[in-house]
Amino acid sequence: MTQSPRGEELLNDGSERPHKGLLAWQKAIDLTVKIYRLTEKFPADERFGLTSQMRRAAVSVPSNIAEGSARSTDKDKVHFYMISRGSLSELDTQAEIVARLGFINEESRTQIQSAISEASAFLQGLIRSKQSGPQ
Repeated sequence: MTQSPRGEELLNDGSERPHKGLLAWQKAIDLTVKIYRLTEKFPADERFGLTSQMRRAAVSVPSNIAEGSARSTDKDKVHFYMISRGSLSELDTQAEIVARLGFINEESRTQIQSAISEASAFLQGLIRSKQSGPQ
């Protein structure tokens, strides 16, 4: 791996992957891994229910950050970042549901809520930076 003159990570073929350097993307990846590990312990009959829903919402967050970062205009970038923000809201709601159903304990709920809040804060900073225009 090499870096572009702008400090972005490059694949061996020279293509850029600007999302890899975004803290919002990194936090979203961490959150996704936590969600996968958490949902492994859900009841088997939830495999196609909340397990699937939570995993899809979690994967959507870094995926849309990556897609947005590859767009050429700030308006397009923000559009995908906002989709990520919506997925974080879905995940927050689903975490509340699984807590109320007793699928997770209070400690797990607190950890997930904290990870969601952290990812949300970095994502919001990214959105603000693109809405304020070029630096």
